[in-house]
Amino acid sequence: MRRVMAATAIAATAVPFALFGGASPAAACGGLVGENGTIQLVRTTTLAAYDDGVERYLTAFTFTGEGEEVGTIVPLPDVPTEVVRGGDWTLQRLVQEVTPAQQGAGGAATESADAAGVDVILETEIDALDITVLRGGGDEVGQWAIDNGFLLTPDTPEVLDFYARRSPVFMAAKFDATRAADLGQSAGQATPVMATIPTDDPWVPLRILGLGLDADQTVAADVFLLTDSEPELLAGGPGIREVRSEAASDLLLDDLRSDERMEWVPQQAWLSYLQVDTPAGELDYDLAVSTRPDEPPALEDIGVEGFDAVRVPDSGNGTPVWPLAAAGALGLAVLVLGFWPRLRPEAGRGPVAP
Repeated sequence: MRRVMAATAIAATAVPFALFGGASPAAACGGLVGENGTIQLVRTTTLAAYDDGVERYLTAFTFTGEGEEVGTIVPLPDVPTEVVRGGDWTLQRLVQEVTPAQQGAGGAATESADAAGVDVILETEIDALDITVLRGGGDEVGQWAIDNGFLLTPDTPEVLDFYARRSPVFMAAKFDATRAADLGQSAGQATPVMATIPTDDPWVPLRILGLGLDADQTVAADVFLLTDSEPELLAGGPGIREVRSEAASDLLLDDLRSDERMEWVPQQAWLSYLQVDTPAGELDYDLAVSTRPDEPPALEDIGVEGFDAVRVPDSGNGTPVWPLAAAGALGLAVLVLGFWPRLRPEAGRGPVAP
């Protein structure tokens, strides 16, 4: 079985041009591409931080190869208020935190209507990236991508519809090789991008990681979460496991806060580190998150039927949640039916005399 290695959270996605001809490197990922050359977008580490009703989604786009343009599109849980350059080394510090042995400018909202039928909410440039935040249905966003020079993999329409049903907000990032050369940006140099997203529903899209991949290619990804309290997590399948779940150390938070544009990092937070390892053909679900005490994650946020829901961390055998709920409901029904004849007055009997 082929493996596709990545380190991410929420979902930064791309598909290599090599899917349309040529060999694909081990670090290639699923998504959308441009027409020219062999330039590829490599997904790296991403952080999803949720605190006091605001999610900050920080990812790094890394490009390799030759050509003019390449791009990707990322589903978002809600409309961002800004998209700016992220911290210079925050993501590397997170990787160092969980693998200690291996350590070694915002755009204004435009709300203009696009010809493809989408709302262009925000446009900005970050280094050699052209960032566009879109709102629209799957068909409309797909048409916008085609009109703007993206090649769509055969599974793109289904995946865009999958996300648009819950949140029709997407962030497209397009790499301009000419501008990168003018800026002195070399191949393999990452550009961190941070979106600030007010939302009450910080679900984590996972299905997008398999976009454009063959069903037997393994998606291996790292998911970092920072939340204001220990979250409850619910996945739509057994292909994700929790590796670390603990209060973030003061040292880690201080380090993150000292990076450029990372002053928002709270004084206290919960760190969750999860790993996705499953064939792309089985990654048809997302990760639901609840950071509110006594409120379970929403079943609809996993993107599939509740019958497939699995708690994270799992017991290790991929036991779905639904049999437990079904058994409880069945037990309650049996209990009620058992007592019902005793509670119901017998037909034809009058009131009992005192």
